[in-house]
Amino acid sequence: MVAAALMLAGTFYAAVPASASAKISLVLWQNYGTEQNAVATTNLIKAFEKLNPNITIKDVAQPGTNYFQLLQSAAISGNGPDLAVMWTGIYDLQYSSFLENLKGNVPAADLAKMENLQWEAPNYDTSKGEYVMPLETQFYIGFYNKKLFKEAGITSVPTDWAQLFADSKLLKAKGIQPLVYGNGGQAISTEFYPWYDMSYMMIGAHSLSQWKGLYDGSIPWTSPTNVAQLKNWATLEKDGYTNSDVLTNTANIQQFEKGKAAMLVDGTWDTADYTKAMGSNVAAFVPPFSTTPIKGVVDFAGDGFSVTKYSKNKAAAFKFLDFLSTTEAGNIINAAGLIPDIKGLTTTNPVNQEMLDFVTKDHYTVYPMMDNFVQVNVGNAADKVLPAVLANQQSAISALENMQQAWQQLPANQRSPSAYAG
Repeated sequence: MVAAALMLAGTFYAAVPASASAKISLVLWQNYGTEQNAVATTNLIKAFEKLNPNITIKDVAQPGTNYFQLLQSAAISGNGPDLAVMWTGIYDLQYSSFLENLKGNVPAADLAKMENLQWEAPNYDTSKGEYVMPLETQFYIGFYNKKLFKEAGITSVPTDWAQLFADSKLLKAKGIQPLVYGNGGQAISTEFYPWYDMSYMMIGAHSLSQWKGLYDGSIPWTSPTNVAQLKNWATLEKDGYTNSDVLTNTANIQQFEKGKAAMLVDGTWDTADYTKAMGSNVAAFVPPFSTTPIKGVVDFAGDGFSVTKYSKNKAAAFKFLDFLSTTEAGNIINAAGLIPDIKGLTTTNPVNQEMLDFVTKDHYTVYPMMDNFVQVNVGNAADKVLPAVLANQQSAISALENMQQAWQQLPANQRSPSAYAG
């Protein structure tokens, strides 16, 4: 009766005495590389194991370049991990065949503590449950060097293309490289990852409701508005406002931290590195890829952890997911320099707080990450062509034609309005 009451209160997993169970070993796969997410994961596992000495979790770092292919192969053989890092949006819906639904496995009261759960749910409807317990709230965002802006006489951040070009011209005239691009040390690819920028180009081009049109085809990828956005983007490199080796540079984070460039587009997983290296000299801004002042920002629970259907220790695995809803877990996530996804908790990193202020104080429209939103095959096609657009090695229209062709080759059930909802 006590156990039943605790389950109804949403605290069943945390209340079961650790000594009541036999020794259990779990395997967790992650593709975080050296990002702060990896630090958070390590510390979350340590804290969880301390609370549950009968459970151990082996943290296995997998390569980011073929992580999802490895997960699929493991699902076929049934010899994969109990817990796996999973991207949200279209990704977890695509791989849901080998993921357990959280509904009925994690107490509803604890799930209710989390934000952004709609992006982890079938049809984006939380009444149907979720496949991922979010790790953090993520932003794709711009970072800038306040000292270099001051040296160039720039008193406020740019808010549209015209201002970005004007400020870049001022910076270049002072011998300061305006923007730096590269692979950023992230594990996904060895070359520049285009989706941080592409998300903001599509924010600048379309309202949030219109993004459905990019998914269901009512707005073709080759639309004049999209072409114009990519042309403006390519102008940055053409006019010398970026490094020339945008496709191969692997040191852009370090270059930005050392004051070799004034701006960089990245994500919250690197905020702690910037504040540690640059102190109060670094700040956040919304990439102004818009012909009018930008009014949207990427704010998304982009990844988290899932339990696999073939796990032989699902109860223990779900117990770890439930732990992610606790204040202790939120504090660990914050200490790693990330933004907890738990309602009522915040961040102590001032630059992360600036990002939250874009939503809570400036009331920018919140958008998902574009790469978690588009169909995977369209995203794969874009990965091959968008970097070349920035490098002026491929035209905007040619790249978008490749994306449109990939969309046209999708099965009909992936091109319908209902498919947009998972």
